[in-house]
Amino acid sequence: MTAVAKGEVAFSNVVEHEVYAGQSTGKYSLVITMEEQEAQKLADLGVRIKDYDGKSQRKFASKFHVPVIDNDGVPMGGEIPRGSKVNILYQLGDEHPQYGTGVYLQKVRVTEEAVGGEAGPDPEDF
Repeated sequence: MTAVAKGEVAFSNVVEHEVYAGQSTGKYSLVITMEEQEAQKLADLGVRIKDYDGKSQRKFASKFHVPVIDNDGVPMGGEIPRGSKVNILYQLGDEHPQYGTGVYLQKVRVTEEAVGGEAGPDPEDF
């Protein structure tokens, strides 16, 4: 089953593989922060949601390059700036007794690109 999740980018690894403890994971990933209603939709599907500073977050990952487009369907390059609003097309995986239902990143639409996020320009007074 494919579905859409909406949220705000917390961590973007859509250009290069994610690195953990100095080693490549071999996967592209995107962590988003979601409103409670959006998080509940995922939870109802058996997807585990993490709490970070009182906000709901979920990581979506893929072994394959993930297309990133803007609102007009035009491909975007580079990492997605932190704080950008996105819609994620994902595929539901199998349910795992310990980790919950897996979610596999298929495509990302940036609906509102953040300015001055981690991937944005340096502030004027830098």
